[in-house]
Amino acid sequence: MNIPGSLAARDEEEREREAPRTGGVPLVLATRNPGKVRELAARLEGTPWRVLGPEVIEDLPVPVEDGATFEANARKKAIHYSRLVDHLVLADDSGLEIDALDGWPGVRSARVGGPGATDEDRIRLVLARMEDVPWEQRNARFRCVLAIARRGEVLATFDGVVEGKIALEPEGGGGFGYDPIFFYPQMNRTFAEMTPAEKDSVSHRGQALDRAVGWLVDLLERGGAAGPRREK
Repeated sequence: MNIPGSLAARDEEEREREAPRTGGVPLVLATRNPGKVRELAARLEGTPWRVLGPEVIEDLPVPVEDGATFEANARKKAIHYSRLVDHLVLADDSGLEIDALDGWPGVRSARVGGPGATDEDRIRLVLARMEDVPWEQRNARFRCVLAIARRGEVLATFDGVVEGKIALEPEGGGGFGYDPIFFYPQMNRTFAEMTPAEKDSVSHRGQALDRAVGWLVDLLERGGAAGPRREK
């Protein structure tokens, strides 16, 4: 039997209000990156939300990330997957911007080197392009935008930015992506040399997640009702 849209929405909101007593409200993280799943799951520990990761979207069509900005790609992914799953969807687009390379790789950060490239491959390519750039000109930043959507509508977006430098060579065994070459001067180490807690306290994604988690908790307190808004 088909349920009218308004009744289906009301039933979903009822399930969200009941979820703290039944194991947690499902929140789909629209990524196949296990590192991002771990970071979000850690931030949501102790809240009524329960993170669902790649296992939910692995067999679903993948949207083309052709946006000119991180926000455009995050919104596109959130809308795409929220039309295919029954739960609230959180999508991320983030990457590295290097001043000496005119902001490259930017929105193409995850695609440097082509589909088969590993994190190590991408790091080697970046360092090769930075080989002759002196330390004082190696300024860079990580940027992140999160978008939360339900039933094809973006409900909120959240930004985070952290400034640093491109290290001369990879350092540290933690983190993922470009973390081994992103040097954070305030802690005198790369993101890959930090503990997860240290990194989360200053990172671009940590900033955005802090705002998103606060919004998600408030969402449940409001009974699951939310309108579109933007958070800086």
